Amino acid sequence: MTYHPKSDFIAIMQNRGFLADCTDYQGLDDALSKGVVSAYIGYDATAQSLHVGHLMNIMALRWLQKTGHKPITLMGGGTTKVGDPSFRSDERPLLDDAAINGNIDRMQQVFSKCLSYGDGPSDAIMLNNAEWLDDLNYLTFLRDIGRHFSVNRMLSFESVKSRLDREQSLSFLEFNYMILQAYDFLELNRRYGCLLQMGGSDQWGNIVNGIDLTRRVLDHEIYGLTTPLLTTSDGRKMGKSQNGAVWLNGDMLSPYEFWQFWRNTTDADTGKFLKIFTELPVEECDRLGALQGSEINEAKIILANEVTALLHGADAAETAEKTAREVFEQGGAGGDLPTLTLSTEELGDGMSIVQALVKSGLAGSGKEAKRLIAENGARMNDAPLTNAGLMLDANALATPIKLSAGKKRHAMIQLG
Repeated sequence: MTYHPKSDFIAIMQNRGFLADCTDYQGLDDALSKGVVSAYIGYDATAQSLHVGHLMNIMALRWLQKTGHKPITLMGGGTTKVGDPSFRSDERPLLDDAAINGNIDRMQQVFSKCLSYGDGPSDAIMLNNAEWLDDLNYLTFLRDIGRHFSVNRMLSFESVKSRLDREQSLSFLEFNYMILQAYDFLELNRRYGCLLQMGGSDQWGNIVNGIDLTRRVLDHEIYGLTTPLLTTSDGRKMGKSQNGAVWLNGDMLSPYEFWQFWRNTTDADTGKFLKIFTELPVEECDRLGALQGSEINEAKIILANEVTALLHGADAAETAEKTAREVFEQGGAGGDLPTLTLSTEELGDGMSIVQALVKSGLAGSGKEAKRLIAENGARMNDAPLTNAGLMLDANALATPIKLSAGKKRHAMIQLG
């Protein structure tokens, strides 16, 4: 549907491609037009870093703040102990408190770059649902909250149904997750006046549960808004590179590799990603996305620079672009390429070129490295690699070696 919003936030969400669905466009738009609205997104602390798959919703919170409203980043110190079963084929490994809190500390580093935290009306706040979940009394919770949930309805949610249809186990622990997430919304509304939960479209069922629960218990009107699950133009899930997850923490993925991920966006996705992941005007995003031939590459560089500057700073973006231009345009090694430094002990009598490609992250396995060489996709110091049996010894590594996989991925290997 095309809705003509009064509020700046809904207009931006609509025009930039952030909207999948909303429980009540009119009601939410009216609330946003009348005053400051608090909205939250929940993040379970299952890894040491957020990844690119989280970035769309972080940008939604950023736009919420830019339009005068209050973002809440809710860390799942409590719900991480259970694990969200949504659209998963297996149960998440359970983490202890120390691991969960360590992950939350590292995730906060990303949020502080994207949102402004403080005590002002539209300053973001960070909360942890362990605050109200850790001390729940089980019997009281069952009586006061559990009675509002229909198991029949919970079984009908696609996230649960798909698991059961495939006859994959769903533990009672995981089944409780959607009740706890619904309870989060109730508590955020009761304690902080939060009116809106946002999330990916896979969270629709969980969001609706929270709205229903809050209406039943508090008789308050609250709202849900979902963003589309992003796929690339070739149908792949957004956020995966050839080497795995695209992490947002710089110590888990270098700013250069992060920059390269965006620079390697397909032509067809460039305009869409500019609208979602940058703050350039929509008209400029459309203009850049419509460029053809070699000109589209400059649009991809703008995309890479904008997103890298947001997450890692303008200097990191500038250095990454400079390194890339050295590598691609001048054939140089580039001073900021991912670098594998080997000790003399690690090198021993020598390392095969296949091992070097795997250890440097250019191939996921020895089999993939051999295939890369066989298909003329690997290069050493810009010369084709044809011998999969090549050994690198201390003499070969007397000066650093540049390895390449295809035209766009490069790494340095050197002796420490």
